[in-house]
Amino acid sequence: MRSLRSVCSVVLAGMLAAGCNPFSSSADSSGDAGSSGGTPLPVSITGPQTDVVGRGDSDLLRIKPAPAASAPVREKIEHALREDVLSTVRVLGTTSATCAGGITMKAGAVSECVVTYQGVDVPYEVKISDRYTDGAMVFSYTKKPTKGLLVAKVIYNLMNERYGAESGRTDASKLACDELPAAKVIDFGSDTGYTCQYWTKYAKDGKPGYVTLKITMGKTSTSFGFDEVR
Repeated sequence: MRSLRSVCSVVLAGMLAAGCNPFSSSADSSGDAGSSGGTPLPVSITGPQTDVVGRGDSDLLRIKPAPAASAPVREKIEHALREDVLSTVRVLGTTSATCAGGITMKAGAVSECVVTYQGVDVPYEVKISDRYTDGAMVFSYTKKPTKGLLVAKVIYNLMNERYGAESGRTDASKLACDELPAAKVIDFGSDTGYTCQYWTKYAKDGKPGYVTLKITMGKTSTSFGFDEVR
């Protein structure tokens, strides 16, 4: 019987916080938009997203029951991958995982796995430690997604954190975004194809209006950019 400890290569570093006041279904279109043009996006961001689990509530992201100590390595790793996705996005959802070819128990061996989150497949690589010796009872491994996962509530929450009232910014108001998919796989380092916006007195040529923000996926599953399009 082997036991194992996981060395996780994907860490959510204080990205999200739970709160109240979820987004409303329509943006504020109170007439300020006219001075520099632009159309309000459909999803108004009015506060933190209640469905985003706070750092102090991480136990909510555990999948129970955990595999028994005597369970096969593959079963333990598939369980760990499901929890990895949840700990990354911090939004509860239906998950499953499969490592169709099994886990190759050789030093430095990489196995391909897939985690399904809310019906979306996220590819993973699982690598056994280079220090693994055949028959070892205790070993480590790393697990990392090879594509990013965009979750609507995560983006709406990030938008509020970076531009909302709690962000400390005084130049941004009337936050809104495209209607994003509940979950979607995105290539790392790419443009997601979606945008958000905020209202400011100095949008263009010193005139009031909306500033458009292009949502980009960074190099990890927890890094998103909001790049201004002027």
